[in-house]
Amino acid sequence: MRRELRAEWTKLRTVADTGRLLLAVIALTVASSAAAAATVSCPAAGCDHDPAKISLIGVQVGQAAVAVLAVLAITGEYGTGMIRTTLAAMPRRGTVLAAKATVLTGLTLAAGAVAVLGSVLAGWLILPGNGFTPAHGHPFLSLSDGPTLRAAVGSVLYLVLIALLSLGVAAAVRDSATAIGVVFVLLYVFSILPFMISDPDWQRLLWQISPMNAGLAVQATTNLSSLPLSPWAGLGVLAAWAAAALLGGGSLLRVRDA
Repeated sequence: MRRELRAEWTKLRTVADTGRLLLAVIALTVASSAAAAATVSCPAAGCDHDPAKISLIGVQVGQAAVAVLAVLAITGEYGTGMIRTTLAAMPRRGTVLAAKATVLTGLTLAAGAVAVLGSVLAGWLILPGNGFTPAHGHPFLSLSDGPTLRAAVGSVLYLVLIALLSLGVAAAVRDSATAIGVVFVLLYVFSILPFMISDPDWQRLLWQISPMNAGLAVQATTNLSSLPLSPWAGLGVLAAWAAAALLGGGSLLRVRDA
């Protein structure tokens, strides 16, 4: 697999859009998190807001750039016809997809870690001025705090799983616009369905199987008992979506002509 990894790394790092999209992941995530932290306040009487979740809310915006990066990692080759050259030089199609997933994981981990650290730093700087202080029942944000560290690490893993989900969808669809549309529907449209249904049982079920709602449960650090899923279980739901997408996309990649 070393040859496939080297080839995929060379292709991704030499495409101008890769660097721009990685910078977009960081910029969108940090800027959105800082904006959210600046607009939420906690009065002296206290509040039920989750400071860690507020500080990491930008992940919901930054994931869009992650999805686009992952989709273009494979559909770009279909658009130019380069996929034929790739598969002729490396006929083990499952290995090619695995190499793409590995390189994409590394890039997303790096960008996601910077984005999440920047978001936590923004929350640490901004939230105390808006009333999120120990006096109001909210300790200062710190990665030495177990729940906050879990929320931060989980957010990075969330972005990686979004990348893998998007890569699997793109491998199955093979068209950039269609793949991005499918991923955005799964993430953003599916996430609002539970709030459009009055039946509480269906609300809970749709929330539990929504890749975005379930996956972002990992960011919660307060009122965990009220969540339909525990933080790590929610991330597990997203992992199942990503695995299913990769398996489906990989299967279609093997049986279809380039």
